[in-house]
Amino acid sequence: MKYLKINGNKEISGEISISGAKNAALPLIAATILSKNELVIDNLPDVVDINTFLKLIDMLGGSFEKDSSKSATAVKINTANINNTTATYDIVKTMRASILVLGPLLSRFGKCEVSLPGGCAIGQRPVDLHLKAMEQMGAVIEINHGYIKATAPNGLKGAKIVFDKVTVGGTENAVMAASMAKGTTTIVNAAKEPEIVQLCEIIRDAGVSVEGIGTSKIIIEGTNGKLLDMQNFSVIPDRIEAGTYMCAAAICNKKLKINNIMPQHLEAVVSKLEEMNFEVLQDETSITILPTTEIKPVNIITSEYPGFPTDMQAQFMALATQANGTSTIDERLFENRFMHVSELARMGAEIHLNGNIASIKGNAKLFGADVMATDLRASSALVLAALVADGETNIHRIYHLDRGYEDLEGKLTKIGVDVKRFTE
Repeated sequence: MKYLKINGNKEISGEISISGAKNAALPLIAATILSKNELVIDNLPDVVDINTFLKLIDMLGGSFEKDSSKSATAVKINTANINNTTATYDIVKTMRASILVLGPLLSRFGKCEVSLPGGCAIGQRPVDLHLKAMEQMGAVIEINHGYIKATAPNGLKGAKIVFDKVTVGGTENAVMAASMAKGTTTIVNAAKEPEIVQLCEIIRDAGVSVEGIGTSKIIIEGTNGKLLDMQNFSVIPDRIEAGTYMCAAAICNKKLKINNIMPQHLEAVVSKLEEMNFEVLQDETSITILPTTEIKPVNIITSEYPGFPTDMQAQFMALATQANGTSTIDERLFENRFMHVSELARMGAEIHLNGNIASIKGNAKLFGADVMATDLRASSALVLAALVADGETNIHRIYHLDRGYEDLEGKLTKIGVDVKRFTE
Protein backbone atom coordinates (compact mmCIF):
# COMPACT_ATOMS: atom_id res chain seq x y z
CA MET A 1 0.00 0.00 0.00
CA LYS A 2 1.27 3.49 -0.84
CA TYR A 3 1.72 6.46 1.48
CA LEU A 4 2.87 10.07 1.17
CA LYS A 5 5.67 11.60 3.22
CA ILE A 6 5.50 15.39 3.50
CA ASN A 7 8.02 17.62 5.24
CA GLY A 8 6.21 20.73 6.34
CA ASN A 9 6.93 24.44 6.51
CA LYS A 10 8.54 24.74 3.09
CA GLU A 11 8.24 27.91 1.02
CA ILE A 12 5.71 27.49 -1.80
CA SER A 13 5.25 29.69 -4.86
CA GLY A 14 4.51 29.56 -8.55
CA GLU A 15 1.60 28.20 -10.57
CA ILE A 16 -0.51 25.04 -10.76
CA SER A 17 -2.56 23.87 -13.73
CA ILE A 18 -5.88 22.17 -13.02
CA SER A 19 -6.96 18.91 -14.66
CA GLY A 20 -10.36 17.97 -16.04
CA ALA A 21 -13.16 17.46 -13.56
CA LYS A 22 -13.56 13.87 -12.40
CA ASN A 23 -17.15 14.51 -11.33
CA ALA A 24 -18.00 15.87 -14.79
CA ALA A 25 -16.09 13.21 -16.72
CA LEU A 26 -17.75 10.21 -15.07
CA PRO A 27 -21.35 10.91 -16.19
CA LEU A 28 -20.05 12.04 -19.59
CA ILE A 29 -18.33 8.69 -20.10
CA ALA A 30 -21.56 6.99 -19.04
CA ALA A 31 -23.46 9.11 -21.56
CA THR A 32 -21.38 7.67 -24.41
CA ILE A 33 -23.49 4.50 -23.99
CA LEU A 34 -26.23 6.53 -25.73
CA SER A 35 -24.03 7.32 -28.74
CA LYS A 36 -24.23 5.61 -32.10
CA ASN A 37 -20.79 6.84 -33.14
CA GLU A 38 -17.21 6.92 -31.95
CA LEU A 39 -16.15 10.14 -30.24
CA VAL A 40 -13.16 11.71 -28.52
CA ILE A 41 -13.30 13.13 -25.00
CA ASP A 42 -10.45 15.53 -24.21
CA ASN A 43 -9.17 16.86 -20.87
CA LEU A 44 -9.91 13.59 -19.07
CA PRO A 45 -8.04 13.48 -15.75
CA ASP A 46 -5.69 10.52 -15.32
CA VAL A 47 -7.10 9.35 -11.99
CA VAL A 48 -8.18 5.96 -10.70
CA ASP A 49 -11.95 6.59 -10.89
CA ILE A 50 -11.76 7.57 -14.57
CA ASN A 51 -9.63 4.56 -15.48
CA THR A 52 -12.03 2.30 -13.55
CA PHE A 53 -15.02 3.72 -15.42
CA LEU A 54 -13.30 3.22 -18.77
CA LYS A 55 -12.72 -0.42 -17.79
CA LEU A 56 -16.42 -0.68 -17.05
CA ILE A 57 -17.20 0.56 -20.59
CA ASP A 58 -14.82 -2.10 -21.88
CA MET A 59 -16.53 -4.81 -19.79
CA LEU A 60 -19.87 -3.82 -21.27
CA GLY A 61 -18.51 -4.42 -24.78
CA GLY A 62 -17.40 -0.92 -25.70
CA SER A 63 -13.85 0.13 -26.45
CA PHE A 64 -11.51 2.98 -25.62
CA GLU A 65 -8.00 4.08 -26.45
CA LYS A 66 -5.79 7.06 -25.80
CA ASP A 67 -5.88 9.53 -28.69
CA SER A 68 -2.42 11.07 -28.57
CA SER A 69 -3.02 12.74 -31.93
CA LYS A 70 -5.37 15.14 -30.16
CA SER A 71 -3.70 15.51 -26.74
CA ALA A 72 -2.21 13.55 -23.85
CA THR A 73 -5.56 13.74 -22.05
CA ALA A 74 -7.80 12.63 -24.94
CA VAL A 75 -9.54 9.25 -25.09
CA LYS A 76 -11.40 7.78 -28.07
CA ILE A 77 -14.54 5.89 -27.00
CA ASN A 78 -16.78 3.64 -29.08
CA THR A 79 -19.88 2.09 -27.50
CA ALA A 80 -21.66 1.08 -30.72
CA ASN A 81 -21.00 -2.61 -30.05
CA ILE A 82 -21.98 -2.79 -26.39
CA ASN A 83 -23.55 -6.21 -25.86
CA ASN A 84 -23.46 -6.64 -22.09
CA THR A 85 -25.87 -4.89 -19.74
CA THR A 86 -24.45 -6.08 -16.42
CA ALA A 87 -22.13 -3.93 -14.29
CA THR A 88 -20.61 -6.46 -11.91
CA TYR A 89 -19.66 -6.04 -8.27
CA ASP A 90 -15.96 -6.54 -9.02
CA ILE A 91 -15.71 -3.12 -10.62
CA VAL A 92 -18.64 -1.29 -9.03
CA LYS A 93 -17.46 -1.96 -5.46
CA THR A 94 -14.64 0.56 -5.76
CA MET A 95 -16.64 3.47 -7.17
CA ARG A 96 -20.12 4.81 -6.47
CA ALA A 97 -20.27 6.52 -9.86
CA SER A 98 -20.79 3.14 -11.52
CA ILE A 99 -24.50 3.62 -10.77
CA LEU A 100 -24.43 6.19 -13.61
CA VAL A 101 -24.64 3.41 -16.21
CA LEU A 102 -28.14 2.57 -14.94
CA GLY A 103 -29.99 5.30 -16.85
CA PRO A 104 -28.23 5.00 -20.22
CA LEU A 105 -28.21 1.17 -20.26
CA LEU A 106 -31.88 1.01 -19.34
CA SER A 107 -32.81 3.67 -21.89
CA ARG A 108 -30.85 2.01 -24.71
CA PHE A 109 -31.50 -1.69 -24.05
CA GLY A 110 -34.64 -1.75 -21.91
CA LYS A 111 -32.84 -3.79 -19.27
CA CYS A 112 -29.72 -3.83 -17.11
CA GLU A 113 -28.23 -5.21 -13.92
CA VAL A 114 -26.03 -2.96 -11.83
CA SER A 115 -24.37 -3.94 -8.59
CA LEU A 116 -25.15 -1.71 -5.64
CA PRO A 117 -22.21 0.70 -5.50
CA GLY A 118 -19.31 1.23 -3.13
CA GLY A 119 -16.80 4.09 -2.84
CA CYS A 120 -16.09 6.63 -0.11
CA ALA A 121 -17.42 5.93 3.38
CA ILE A 122 -18.91 9.39 3.96
CA GLY A 123 -22.34 8.33 5.10
CA GLN A 124 -25.49 7.10 3.46
CA ARG A 125 -25.84 8.09 -0.17
CA PRO A 126 -28.75 5.86 -1.13
CA VAL A 127 -29.68 5.19 -4.72
CA ASP A 128 -33.41 5.17 -3.99
CA LEU A 129 -33.87 8.51 -5.76
CA HIS A 130 -32.23 7.08 -8.89
CA LEU A 131 -34.49 4.02 -8.79
CA LYS A 132 -37.65 6.02 -8.15
CA ALA A 133 -36.90 8.18 -11.20
CA MET A 134 -36.49 5.10 -13.40
CA GLU A 135 -39.75 3.65 -12.04
CA GLN A 136 -41.59 6.87 -12.86
CA MET A 137 -40.40 6.44 -16.44
CA GLY A 138 -41.89 2.94 -16.59
CA ALA A 139 -39.08 0.70 -15.36
CA VAL A 140 -39.62 -2.30 -13.11
CA ILE A 141 -36.95 -2.45 -10.40
CA GLU A 142 -35.93 -5.46 -8.31
CA ILE A 143 -32.99 -5.76 -5.93
CA ASN A 144 -31.63 -9.29 -5.56
CA HIS A 145 -28.30 -10.52 -4.18
CA GLY A 146 -26.81 -7.04 -4.14
CA TYR A 147 -27.82 -6.19 -7.70
CA ILE A 148 -30.30 -3.68 -9.09
CA LYS A 149 -32.23 -5.49 -11.82
CA ALA A 150 -34.10 -3.01 -14.00
CA THR A 151 -36.35 -3.79 -16.96
CA ALA A 152 -38.41 -1.60 -19.29
CA PRO A 153 -39.81 -4.05 -21.83
CA ASN A 154 -41.78 -1.34 -23.61
CA GLY A 155 -39.01 1.21 -23.35
CA LEU A 156 -38.81 4.19 -21.02
CA LYS A 157 -41.51 6.82 -21.29
CA GLY A 158 -41.33 10.53 -20.53
CA ALA A 159 -42.55 11.47 -17.07
CA LYS A 160 -42.58 14.22 -14.48
CA ILE A 161 -39.85 13.45 -11.97
CA VAL A 162 -39.87 15.46 -8.75
CA PHE A 163 -36.84 14.76 -6.57
CA ASP A 164 -37.58 14.92 -2.85
CA LYS A 165 -34.11 16.34 -2.35
CA VAL A 166 -31.42 17.58 -4.69
CA THR A 167 -29.35 14.69 -6.01
CA VAL A 168 -26.48 15.14 -8.46
CA GLY A 169 -26.20 11.49 -9.49
CA GLY A 170 -29.97 11.06 -9.58
CA THR A 171 -30.32 14.08 -11.86
CA GLU A 172 -27.57 12.74 -14.14
CA ASN A 173 -29.21 9.32 -14.42
CA ALA A 174 -32.61 10.89 -15.12
CA VAL A 175 -31.18 13.19 -17.80
CA MET A 176 -29.46 10.30 -19.59
CA ALA A 177 -32.47 8.00 -19.33
CA ALA A 178 -34.82 10.72 -20.59
CA SER A 179 -32.70 11.45 -23.66
CA MET A 180 -33.72 8.20 -25.39
CA ALA A 181 -37.14 7.81 -23.77
CA LYS A 182 -40.45 8.21 -25.60
CA GLY A 183 -41.99 11.63 -24.96
CA THR A 184 -41.21 14.52 -22.68
CA THR A 185 -39.54 14.24 -19.28
CA THR A 186 -39.63 17.10 -16.78
CA ILE A 187 -37.13 16.92 -13.92
CA VAL A 188 -38.11 19.12 -10.97
CA ASN A 189 -35.68 20.02 -8.16
CA ALA A 190 -32.80 19.05 -10.43
CA ALA A 191 -29.22 19.61 -9.32
CA LYS A 192 -27.54 22.67 -10.88
CA GLU A 193 -23.85 21.74 -10.59
CA PRO A 194 -21.54 22.63 -13.52
CA GLU A 195 -21.20 18.88 -14.10
CA ILE A 196 -24.96 18.65 -14.74
CA VAL A 197 -24.81 21.67 -17.04
CA GLN A 198 -22.09 20.12 -19.20
CA LEU A 199 -23.91 16.78 -19.40
CA CYS A 200 -27.08 18.54 -20.57
CA GLU A 201 -25.12 20.59 -23.11
CA ILE A 202 -23.43 17.51 -24.58
CA ILE A 203 -26.77 15.71 -24.91
CA ARG A 204 -28.34 18.84 -26.44
CA ASP A 205 -25.46 19.10 -28.92
CA ALA A 206 -26.15 15.46 -29.88
CA GLY A 207 -29.56 16.49 -31.19
CA VAL A 208 -31.81 16.13 -28.13
CA SER A 209 -34.13 18.99 -27.11
CA VAL A 210 -33.04 20.05 -23.60
CA GLU A 211 -34.54 23.11 -21.92
CA GLY A 212 -33.77 24.67 -18.54
CA ILE A 213 -30.06 23.87 -18.52
CA GLY A 214 -28.52 25.21 -15.31
CA THR A 215 -31.89 25.58 -13.58
CA SER A 216 -33.79 23.37 -11.14
CA LYS A 217 -36.29 22.39 -13.85
CA ILE A 218 -34.98 20.48 -16.86
CA ILE A 219 -37.27 19.49 -19.74
CA ILE A 220 -36.08 16.81 -22.20
CA GLU A 221 -37.77 15.55 -25.36
CA GLY A 222 -36.55 11.98 -25.82
CA THR A 223 -35.60 10.35 -29.13
CA ASN A 224 -37.89 7.32 -28.68
CA GLY A 225 -35.04 4.81 -28.73
CA LYS A 226 -32.93 6.49 -31.40
CA LEU A 227 -29.22 6.57 -30.54
CA LEU A 228 -27.57 9.97 -30.27
CA ASP A 229 -25.04 11.54 -32.62
CA MET A 230 -22.56 12.67 -29.97
CA GLN A 231 -19.83 15.16 -30.86
CA ASN A 232 -16.26 15.37 -29.59
CA PHE A 233 -15.89 17.53 -26.49
CA SER A 234 -13.52 18.60 -23.71
CA VAL A 235 -14.25 18.07 -20.00
CA ILE A 236 -14.63 21.21 -17.86
CA PRO A 237 -11.87 21.95 -15.31
CA ASP A 238 -12.07 20.42 -11.83
CA ARG A 239 -13.41 23.10 -9.46
CA ILE A 240 -12.71 20.94 -6.39
CA GLU A 241 -9.09 20.35 -7.35
CA ALA A 242 -8.78 24.09 -7.98
CA GLY A 243 -10.34 24.89 -4.60
CA THR A 244 -7.97 22.47 -2.88
CA TYR A 245 -4.89 24.22 -4.29
CA MET A 246 -6.40 27.60 -3.45
CA CYS A 247 -6.57 26.36 0.14
CA ALA A 248 -2.94 25.23 -0.13
CA ALA A 249 -1.96 28.80 -0.95
CA ALA A 250 -4.11 30.13 1.87
CA ILE A 251 -2.93 27.74 4.59
CA CYS A 252 0.70 28.48 3.69
CA ASN A 253 -0.23 32.17 3.34
CA LYS A 254 1.74 32.44 0.09
CA LYS A 255 1.01 33.73 -3.39
CA LEU A 256 -0.10 31.01 -5.78
CA LYS A 257 -1.69 31.13 -9.24
CA ILE A 258 -4.22 28.47 -10.26
CA ASN A 259 -4.51 28.04 -14.06
CA ASN A 260 -6.89 26.28 -16.48
CA ILE A 261 -10.06 26.90 -14.47
CA MET A 262 -13.50 28.46 -14.84
CA PRO A 263 -13.63 31.03 -11.99
CA GLN A 264 -17.43 31.27 -12.19
CA HIS A 265 -17.59 27.70 -10.83
CA LEU A 266 -15.67 28.76 -7.72
CA GLU A 267 -17.65 31.75 -6.49
CA ALA A 268 -18.62 30.18 -3.14
CA VAL A 269 -15.01 29.14 -2.44
CA VAL A 270 -13.64 32.57 -3.43
CA SER A 271 -16.23 34.26 -1.23
CA LYS A 272 -15.11 32.32 1.85
CA LEU A 273 -11.43 32.97 1.16
CA GLU A 274 -12.21 36.67 0.89
CA GLU A 275 -14.08 36.46 4.22
CA MET A 276 -10.87 35.01 5.66
CA ASN A 277 -9.10 38.19 4.51
CA PHE A 278 -7.33 36.87 1.40
CA GLU A 279 -7.18 38.94 -1.75
CA VAL A 280 -8.23 36.85 -4.76
CA LEU A 281 -7.35 38.03 -8.27
CA GLN A 282 -9.33 36.58 -11.17
CA ASP A 283 -9.22 36.55 -14.95
CA GLU A 284 -11.01 34.37 -17.50
CA THR A 285 -9.03 31.18 -16.85
CA SER A 286 -7.09 31.68 -13.63
CA ILE A 287 -7.24 32.72 -9.98
CA THR A 288 -4.35 34.07 -7.91
CA ILE A 289 -4.37 33.92 -4.10
CA LEU A 290 -2.35 36.64 -2.34
CA PRO A 291 -1.04 36.36 1.24
CA THR A 292 -2.69 38.27 4.07
CA THR A 293 -1.52 39.90 7.30
CA GLU A 294 -4.19 38.02 9.27
CA ILE A 295 -6.18 34.88 8.46
CA LYS A 296 -9.64 35.53 9.86
CA PRO A 297 -12.01 32.81 11.10
CA VAL A 298 -14.96 31.79 8.95
CA ASN A 299 -18.42 30.23 9.31
CA ILE A 300 -19.40 27.73 6.62
CA ILE A 301 -22.63 25.89 5.84
CA THR A 302 -22.40 23.29 3.09
CA SER A 303 -25.20 23.18 0.52
CA GLU A 304 -25.93 22.22 -3.06
CA TYR A 305 -24.43 24.27 -5.89
CA PRO A 306 -24.15 27.23 -6.14
CA GLY A 307 -23.71 27.11 -2.35
CA PHE A 308 -20.54 26.07 -0.55
CA PRO A 309 -19.56 22.56 -1.75
CA THR A 310 -19.40 19.70 0.73
CA ASP A 311 -16.35 18.51 -1.25
CA MET A 312 -14.43 21.59 0.03
CA GLN A 313 -15.46 21.31 3.67
CA ALA A 314 -12.47 19.21 4.81
CA GLN A 315 -9.93 21.50 3.11
CA PHE A 316 -11.38 24.59 4.78
CA MET A 317 -11.31 22.80 8.13
CA ALA A 318 -7.55 22.36 7.75
CA LEU A 319 -7.24 26.03 6.74
CA ALA A 320 -9.35 27.15 9.71
CA THR A 321 -6.76 25.69 12.13
CA GLN A 322 -4.50 28.58 11.10
CA ALA A 323 -7.10 31.36 11.44
CA ASN A 324 -6.95 33.96 14.21
CA GLY A 325 -10.07 32.82 16.07
CA THR A 326 -12.67 30.05 16.09
CA SER A 327 -14.38 28.92 12.89
CA THR A 328 -17.48 26.75 12.45
CA ILE A 329 -18.47 24.32 9.72
CA ASP A 330 -22.05 23.10 9.49
CA GLU A 331 -22.19 19.98 7.28
CA ARG A 332 -25.74 19.77 5.93
CA LEU A 333 -25.36 17.16 3.16
CA PHE A 334 -23.63 14.08 4.61
CA GLU A 335 -23.90 12.79 8.17
CA ASN A 336 -20.51 11.07 8.34
CA ARG A 337 -18.15 13.52 6.72
CA PHE A 338 -16.09 14.55 9.73
CA MET A 339 -13.88 11.45 9.86
CA HIS A 340 -10.81 13.59 9.18
CA VAL A 341 -11.30 15.40 12.52
CA SER A 342 -9.59 12.70 14.59
CA GLU A 343 -6.67 12.60 12.16
CA LEU A 344 -6.25 16.38 12.22
CA ALA A 345 -6.34 16.16 16.03
CA ARG A 346 -3.35 13.78 15.85
CA MET A 347 -1.49 16.68 14.22
CA GLY A 348 -2.41 19.14 16.99
CA ALA A 349 -5.70 20.58 15.74
CA GLU A 350 -8.35 21.47 18.32
CA ILE A 351 -11.75 20.67 16.85
CA HIS A 352 -14.99 20.17 18.76
CA LEU A 353 -17.90 18.30 17.22
CA ASN A 354 -21.55 18.82 18.10
CA GLY A 355 -23.61 16.71 15.76
CA ASN A 356 -23.10 18.01 12.24
CA ILE A 357 -21.34 21.20 13.41
CA ALA A 358 -17.56 21.43 13.88
CA SER A 359 -15.88 24.25 15.82
CA ILE A 360 -12.24 24.72 14.86
CA LYS A 361 -9.92 26.60 17.19
CA GLY A 362 -7.45 28.73 15.26
CA ASN A 363 -3.77 29.53 15.75
CA ALA A 364 -3.05 25.82 16.08
CA LYS A 365 0.56 24.68 16.16
CA LEU A 366 0.47 21.62 13.93
CA PHE A 367 3.13 18.93 13.99
CA GLY A 368 3.92 16.00 11.76
CA ALA A 369 2.35 12.63 12.56
CA ASP A 370 1.24 9.36 11.03
CA VAL A 371 -2.32 9.84 9.80
CA MET A 372 -4.78 7.80 7.77
CA ALA A 373 -6.93 8.94 4.88
CA THR A 374 -10.59 7.96 5.25
CA ASP A 375 -12.11 9.37 2.07
CA LEU A 376 -11.08 11.42 -0.96
CA ARG A 377 -11.52 14.96 0.35
CA ALA A 378 -10.45 14.09 3.91
CA SER A 379 -7.17 12.95 2.37
CA SER A 380 -6.58 16.38 0.85
CA ALA A 381 -7.24 18.04 4.23
CA LEU A 382 -4.42 15.99 5.72
CA VAL A 383 -2.12 17.03 2.87
CA LEU A 384 -2.95 20.70 3.51
CA ALA A 385 -2.32 20.36 7.24
CA ALA A 386 1.00 18.64 6.52
CA LEU A 387 2.13 21.66 4.48
CA VAL A 388 2.29 23.82 7.64
CA ALA A 389 3.09 21.15 10.22
CA ASP A 390 6.47 21.01 11.93
CA GLY A 391 8.37 17.91 10.89
CA GLU A 392 7.32 14.93 8.85
CA THR A 393 3.78 13.73 8.14
CA ASN A 394 3.07 10.28 6.72
CA ILE A 395 -0.36 10.01 5.10
CA HIS A 396 -1.44 6.39 4.75
CA ARG A 397 -4.14 4.80 2.54
CA ILE A 398 -3.66 7.39 -0.19
CA TYR A 399 -5.55 5.28 -2.72
CA HIS A 400 -8.38 7.64 -1.79
CA LEU A 401 -6.34 10.60 -3.10
CA ASP A 402 -5.49 8.74 -6.29
CA ARG A 403 -9.21 8.41 -7.04
CA GLY A 404 -9.58 12.16 -7.57
CA TYR A 405 -6.28 14.09 -7.80
CA GLU A 406 -4.13 13.79 -10.90
CA ASP A 407 -0.35 13.94 -10.31
CA LEU A 408 -0.72 15.36 -6.80
CA GLU A 409 2.95 14.92 -5.92
CA GLY A 410 4.11 16.39 -9.22
CA LYS A 411 1.96 19.49 -8.87
CA LEU A 412 2.92 20.03 -5.22
CA THR A 413 6.61 19.44 -5.92
CA LYS A 414 6.48 22.03 -8.69
CA ILE A 415 5.45 24.75 -6.22
CA GLY A 416 8.08 23.79 -3.62
CA VAL A 417 6.46 21.15 -1.39
CA ASP A 418 8.74 18.38 -0.10
CA VAL A 419 6.55 15.35 -0.86
CA LYS A 420 7.41 11.80 -1.85
CA ARG A 421 5.45 8.58 -2.36
CA PHE A 422 6.55 5.33 -0.74
CA THR A 423 5.32 1.76 -0.47
CA GLU A 424 4.76 0.25 2.96
